[in-house]
Order: sequence, then C-alpha cells, then structure tokens
Amino acid sequence: MTSLGPRLRVTEVFYSLQGEASRVGLPTVFVRLTGCPLRCGYCDSEYAFQGGSWMSLEEILAETRRYPTRHVTVTGGEPLAQRDCSDLLSRLCDAGYDVSLETSGALDIAGVDSRVARILDIKTPGSGEMDRTRWDNLDRLTPRDEVKFVLCDAADYAWARQVVRERRLHERAAVLFSPVWGRVGARELAEWILRDGLPVRMQVQLHKLLWGEEPGR
Repeated sequence: MTSLGPRLRVTEVFYSLQGEASRVGLPTVFVRLTGCPLRCGYCDSEYAFQGGSWMSLEEILAETRRYPTRHVTVTGGEPLAQRDCSDLLSRLCDAGYDVSLETSGALDIAGVDSRVARILDIKTPGSGEMDRTRWDNLDRLTPRDEVKFVLCDAADYAWARQVVRERRLHERAAVLFSPVWGRVGARELAEWILRDGLPVRMQVQLHKLLWGEEPGR
C-alpha cells in the first residue's frame, strides 16, 4: 500500500495583508490549520476548531504558489497541534518563502525549523488559558522571534508588564502588546505603555480595521 505522505487538516488558505507583528502590512499567504486545544475567551477564529479539509504538503505548496508574495504565515487554531506542521514549515522555507508561525505558546516550539519566525502568544489571566503557557519556550527564543500579549483589560496589562520586566523579554525577542478587539481601547493601551516606558511595540489588528470580523481576510 502506497503511503500518502504527510497531510494536514486545513481550514483555509487565503491571501491578505499581514495584520499583526513586525510584518504588518505585507501581502501574505495565510495557511490556517484546523484544531486548537485551547479555548481563549476572546478567540476570533473559532471556526477553525473543527472541520477543514485534508491536504498534502504538495497541495498546500501549490495553493501557496498561486499568490504573488514570498511571505507565508502558518496559523490556526493552534498549528503545532498537528504533527506534520513542522514538516510544512520546513518545506515552505526550502521553497524560498519568508515563513512565520503563529502559536499559542502552549506547545513545545523546539522542533520548529530555525528559519521560521515564531510569533509566541503568552496567554494572560483574562484569556482563561494562562495555566497552559509553556514558560520553557521562552528559553528557545531568538532575535528572529516575537512574543505577543493579547490584553483583555488593565489587570492583564499590569500582569504582562510584570512578566516583561521580570523576565527581561525585550532582550530575547521583540515584544508586542495588542488590545482585545472591542474590549480595550487602542488609545488607552498606548497611554499605558507611554506612561510606563515599556520596551514593547503596540499593535492593533490591521485586518480588522480594514475588513472587520470577516473570515479569510
């Protein structure tokens, strides 16, 4: 019997502007994998928890090649929850793409290709999933990676501020602070950061400013 090779369950492959992190604004192909072991209270991609279609790595690469960009983001759900995600990341790098991975921080990032920029989301108390954070992932960060805090309220901000200062995260990788859409005002978060002189980069979700909550944008 012939093996079908590595396959991944994919919710969607779409072309848009990168809405977050240091690549914000760049035309990017997004590969959204299906499934996530977390249930954050503010999740904006619940439609990726189930369903999707099985695709081989070759099929994903062929779909990616349809679009005129060298930037690819693998996201979810939680992409690392699928065993063959690391193979996909390496194949994309081999094909010459600038690859980033958006991951919850609840799973080990040690096996991710070193050519991939890992966007590590540290879950705050307000997310409801703080206890799932794998703090040992911070020891694996490189200057190519980024750490993201999605903040639900002032208490989340104070908690994240303490984590950044105590662990000196800004010396390991770029640190991003983002307000939960519709719950923390962008201006409010900006004023907190300026008041405290935090060595972090504030970001808002560009794709939501442009297209709202529309999936696949």
